[in-house]
Amino acid sequence: MKIHNPFRTALVATLGVGLGLLLIESVQSLSTILLYVGTALFLSLGLDPAIAFLTRHRLPRWAAVLISILGVLGIFAGIVLMVLPVLIDQISQLVRQITYFLQSTYIGDVKDWILSVFPGLQPSFLDEVVSNAQKWLGENWSSITESVVAVGTAIVGGLFGAFIVLILTIYFTAAIPSLKGAVYQLAPASKRARFIDLAEQITASVGYYVMGQVTMGVINGVLSAIFLSIIRAPFPVVLAVIAFFFSLIPLVGTLTGSSIIVLICLIPGLGGLPYPTTAIVAAIYYLIYMQIEAYVISPRVMNRAVSVPGGVVVIAALAGGALLGLLGALIAIPVAASILIIYRQVLIPRMNER
Repeated sequence: MKIHNPFRTALVATLGVGLGLLLIESVQSLSTILLYVGTALFLSLGLDPAIAFLTRHRLPRWAAVLISILGVLGIFAGIVLMVLPVLIDQISQLVRQITYFLQSTYIGDVKDWILSVFPGLQPSFLDEVVSNAQKWLGENWSSITESVVAVGTAIVGGLFGAFIVLILTIYFTAAIPSLKGAVYQLAPASKRARFIDLAEQITASVGYYVMGQVTMGVINGVLSAIFLSIIRAPFPVVLAVIAFFFSLIPLVGTLTGSSIIVLICLIPGLGGLPYPTTAIVAAIYYLIYMQIEAYVISPRVMNRAVSVPGGVVVIAALAGGALLGLLGALIAIPVAASILIIYRQVLIPRMNER
């Protein structure tokens, strides 16, 4: 191929590469904002089924949106007002108990306890491990302090981000019809009806998925609060909140939250039952609950939300978590459901027509 103007070709190619690099850098710079927007849009689609339910009962759209938003804000405020004082009190007790345990326990007592639990360990090996641990703490104390400060800053930033997401969720919830209309206008007029039908199915699947995941989180949180209070576990309200939030994470959320709860119950002097009975009972309960959730609760709740095969759920959640972290794991399953809708209703019929 003969190039008539090499300079102009090289200039256009250079400008194209520069524009691509600038676009990539801009996306990276705006990643946090895009994360806020994506989370808010995801949550607003989760409220859409409730708004549709109210509009089907002859409420105007603005009234349904107002009731849904006020309901969410009211429930959130009620939970905060009920849980926050208890949560702060129990976290303070937890910190005091841990501090007392660390101050009243000597290294020799810890060594004796470890040797009593694991009699096969050699005392010299244990002394060497403790010595290396103390040396490592002394050498890395400054970096540990910096990490604690960074964690505190991240918590403050997370609270600020949650407030932004809440504001954006309210806006998107009110503006979903206009946003959908603007997107629908991009489709050709001849195919617009089909495009609208598929888009409505996809947004509905996202909304039902969010509602289903929140339902499973509520079930786990309520049952955890009841059971942990019965066995006199330490700080049952705190542990129930942990169970609720971790249940919102697909696949590994319940397992991770349950492991954290059992580890907290393992702290000596915190449980109401003889040590370590509380942790053992909690571990048995969560093992049973995870089986019930996997084979009874999750199929009944999620099959009404999104119909996705189990293998696709695992692959989608892993891929979403690897690409976008926690948000990717949350939205991976509805995205997979959307792809399956397109596959079943667009690709398969086209292939059958050939």
